[in-house]
Amino acid sequence: MFRRRDLDRPVEAAHRLSAGRLTLEVAGGSVIGNRYPENFDVLHLDPELPLVAVADGMGDGEGSRVAGRTAITTLVDRVRADWPGVGAAQLRAATAQTQLRVRQAGAALSGLTGCTLTALVVEPDGGQGWLVQLGDSRAYRLRDGLLELITVDHTMAWLGVVHGWWPATSPEAARARYQLLRYVGHPDKPEPDVLAVPLRTGDTWLLCTDGVSDQLGYHRLRDLLAARRDPARTTTALLSATLDEGGDDNATAVVVRVHPAVPGPR
Repeated sequence: MFRRRDLDRPVEAAHRLSAGRLTLEVAGGSVIGNRYPENFDVLHLDPELPLVAVADGMGDGEGSRVAGRTAITTLVDRVRADWPGVGAAQLRAATAQTQLRVRQAGAALSGLTGCTLTALVVEPDGGQGWLVQLGDSRAYRLRDGLLELITVDHTMAWLGVVHGWWPATSPEAARARYQLLRYVGHPDKPEPDVLAVPLRTGDTWLLCTDGVSDQLGYHRLRDLLAARRDPARTTTALLSATLDEGGDDNATAVVVRVHPAVPGPR
């Protein structure tokens, strides 16, 4: 029987970010779980820009640690440098630079240096958000009670299920689950998915690594996100639920609730 670990550190109180007509209330956190001795996920909640990101290092070695940290640092630095410019061109260029830096960082290391990367950045006027993704860390949106998976997993398992090569619960799908087709650090430098997404007051967004999405099914995720909790309490509940289910992986979650902009003083 496994020994249930508590949260590695308390989830900090949610903070608010302005994006034109919108206010984003943001919180995030991460747990080691019971499989690995340390956490190879990386989380970024920007203190000033409407930007959040998660990365999940591949494996449990030095290449995993280096890839996640390098990817997040490079992407964040590039978004800040381009600000207030936000769009597909800027995010593709930022991801290309991230790919390059991770490959360079891994050149001196033995073994694989790679990670997933999923980020949400909102335009300064709040007109829309942009998702950028490589790998199988996910972005969900809860709107009017409907939870939707906005991203797709860049895995052989996902491809096989979509094309009917095997059932989702088959041994073939299980074996293909960790065969990533696109990730940061891939030798072929694959293109990311870059999606323009509208943001609406009342939306709740979840960015998470597969330590969350693999452990918690659709209805559990929906119920936890729909509960009337602030983002910090919601994040804590999500991470605690992954531990209740066995904590089979590092788990990282970011919860973003969308509110109307708070009027400034007159």
